[in-house]
Amino acid sequence: MTTRRPIRVMRIIARLNVGGPAIHVVLLTERLSPPDFESRLVCGHIGPHEGDMAYLADQRGITPVYIVELGRALSPVRDVITLVKLWRQMRRFRPDVVHTHTAKAGFVGRLAAWLAGVPVRVHTFHGHVFHGYFSPAKTRLFLLLERLTARLTDRLITISPALKDELAQTYRIAPADKFAVVPLGLELQPFADTPRHQGSFRARFNIPSDAPLVGIVGRIVPVKNHELFLAMAERVRRAVPNAHFVIVGDGERRAEIEAQVDALRLRDAVTFTGWQHDLKPVYSDLDTLVITSHNEGTPVSVIEALAAGVPVVSTAVGGVPDLLRGGEFGRLVLPNDADALAEAVIAALASPGDQQRSIQAAILAEYDISRLAGDLAALYRDLLSAKRGASRR
Repeated sequence: MTTRRPIRVMRIIARLNVGGPAIHVVLLTERLSPPDFESRLVCGHIGPHEGDMAYLADQRGITPVYIVELGRALSPVRDVITLVKLWRQMRRFRPDVVHTHTAKAGFVGRLAAWLAGVPVRVHTFHGHVFHGYFSPAKTRLFLLLERLTARLTDRLITISPALKDELAQTYRIAPADKFAVVPLGLELQPFADTPRHQGSFRARFNIPSDAPLVGIVGRIVPVKNHELFLAMAERVRRAVPNAHFVIVGDGERRAEIEAQVDALRLRDAVTFTGWQHDLKPVYSDLDTLVITSHNEGTPVSVIEALAAGVPVVSTAVGGVPDLLRGGEFGRLVLPNDADALAEAVIAALASPGDQQRSIQAAILAEYDISRLAGDLAALYRDLLSAKRGASRR
C-alpha cells in the first residue's frame, strides 16, 4: 500500500515585523501541518524601528529559515543573492506550492519558484504599495514588477473584494479571473473571552478609569497618518474634555508625532505605549479604536477590536469598508477629514454599543483561523489537481 506524502508548502515573507501579514503566515505555517501538509516558513530580518514578531513563531514551535538579504527595500545585488538562495532552498525542499506574501518577497519568491519548476505559485496581497508609500517613480517600478510576476503566478489572492477590484481594474495587475478573495483568519476567541473594561491597561499607564479612551494600534509610519489621529484628538477634547488617547505601537516617525503632540498641547491627553505583545488588555479598556490610514488592506487591529467588542471608527480606504460592511459594523469617514473623524468618534463614545455583541459574533464566524486554513488547503489541492490533469493531456 502506497502512502501519499504530505503537500509541501514553502511560505515566503519579507520579514516578521509587527502586523497582520506576520500573524497570518505564522498561523498558517502552524495549521497546515502533517499529516496532510508539510510547511516551511522563509523570511528576512526586520529593519530599524520595526517591532519583531518572531516571538510568535517561537511560541508556535516554528523555526523560520532566515535569508539575510531578503528584506523590504529593493537592491539589485541583494535581490540576486536572495533569488539564488531561495532557488537552492526550493531545490532541497521540493515544494509543491510556493506561497508568497508582501511585495518584495512576492517578486523574488515567485521568480525563484518559476526557475525551480515549482508546480503551483500563489501570492497574497495583504494590501498594496501603489498609494501612500513610495515616490511616483518607485511606484511605477513596483507596478511593472507586479504585472510581470503575475504572469508567473497561478492564483493571486486578496483579502477583500475591494482590494481585488482595485488591483484588477485600477492598477491592472492581472485579469479579475486570476484573483481569489480569501479573507484573513485569526485566533480571535481570546479577545472575545476577555471581559470589557478590566482596567489593567489603564492602571499600567496611569490613565483615569473614567476617561473615555480612544486608541490607534499599529506602526508609526507615514501611511498610518497619525497626524490625522492627533488632529481628531484636539477636536474631540473640545467636546469631551476628559477624553484620553493612546498610540499603541512604535516606528520611524515616533519623534515627529510626539513633537506634534506637544505642538497641539495634548501631552496630558496622549499616551505612547510602544509595542505591546499582548493586546487583549488594550482592547479591553478601549472605548473606541480609530484607523486614520491613507491606505489599508484589511487591518488586523479592526478585526481584533470588533472581536473584543470595541466600536471602530475608520477612514474609508482599501478593504476597510468591506470589513465594516459599508458602515454597518463601524463608522466610516472620508480620508483626511479631521472634523468628520472627530464627529464620528464623539458619536461612538456617546453610543451604548448595543450592536457590538452581534457584530462580535459575525466577526468571530467570518475571520476564524480554521476557516482560513481550510480555504487555502482546498485552493492548493484544486490548483495542484489542475496542474496534474493538464500534464496528463
